[in-house]
Amino acid sequence: MPSEADIWRPMTRDIPASVGLLTRLPIKVDGDWAQSRGAAGAWAYPIVGIFVAVLVLICGALLNLFDLPKPLVGIGMVVTGLFVTGAMHEDGLADTLDGLWGGWTKNRRLEIMKDSTIGVYGVSGLFLALFAKVILWASLLTDAPWAIIAIAALSRSWMVVLMYMLPHARDVGLSHAVGHPPKPAMITAAMIGLIASFIFAGALATFVTAGVALGVSAIAHAKIKGQTGDILGACQIITELAGLIVVLALI
Repeated sequence: MPSEADIWRPMTRDIPASVGLLTRLPIKVDGDWAQSRGAAGAWAYPIVGIFVAVLVLICGALLNLFDLPKPLVGIGMVVTGLFVTGAMHEDGLADTLDGLWGGWTKNRRLEIMKDSTIGVYGVSGLFLALFAKVILWASLLTDAPWAIIAIAALSRSWMVVLMYMLPHARDVGLSHAVGHPPKPAMITAAMIGLIASFIFAGALATFVTAGVALGVSAIAHAKIKGQTGDILGACQIITELAGLIVVLALI
């Protein structure tokens, strides 16, 4: 019987499928093929991060032409990122904060996370995350643009690692529909993010994001015994912020 490594390989069609899943960009995707491929195509998530970061940087560069104050440039970059991704990761962060700290049992936490309303934990965390990203992106735009791209890729690599490490916390939802990535897909995603981060963001930022991702994984396992799409989105936001903070601190 062939092993998982023998039958899995990255395919170019995984890239548009991942772009279609993680962004709102108008890209043609073979829905039936993408659904059948499932999490085997998750190796391309960090490549999606690269696309998003490049668009964000283009927006920042254009705004810089008008000699605008850094905060306004940062706001423009964040708005671009929200528009491109549909704010799906930010939504995951808010739902995660509300659910994990607003409920006392696994079922209640999952119920809160599924609710479309937002609570004080979600509002507070979302505001702080967006505020931090405005400052970080604007500050790194000219001094370390390649680090922004690398950390965007790495933070999405950690999503795939969590998908592999943790079971599904519920039997429905986006993460459950995508499925469990095969080990080679997880390793490929991790290597793309790690190599990019080591080269362009530095070893310290890379190791810090790894520790933060493990922390998110441990909390999710303790609170809901697994992961959901919201947990993955929260992991992306938190690890990206952690990596960018380290890069900025070292400049």
